[in-house]
Amino acid sequence: MTTLLKPSALIPKGLRVQQINNLTLFKFTNELGDRMQTLLEKKKADSLTSDETLELEAIGELDEIFSYINAVIAARANGHS
Repeated sequence: MTTLLKPSALIPKGLRVQQINNLTLFKFTNELGDRMQTLLEKKKADSLTSDETLELEAIGELDEIFSYINAVIAARANGHS
């Protein structure tokens, strides 16, 4: 039985906040980044299980959210609204 993995469930162990120059950005921990790479490699080899597919989708969604937030932070720091 596959269970939907909510992206928010990954945050406690998968998120770190990193200071880069004058910006505070959201990044994946090395562990979550490595897990994403492993899942992407398995997807490329067409060997993902259904649970792993859901996990990859959740990590991908979290990656999109972090990328958006970081882009907004960077734009505001550069004087754009």
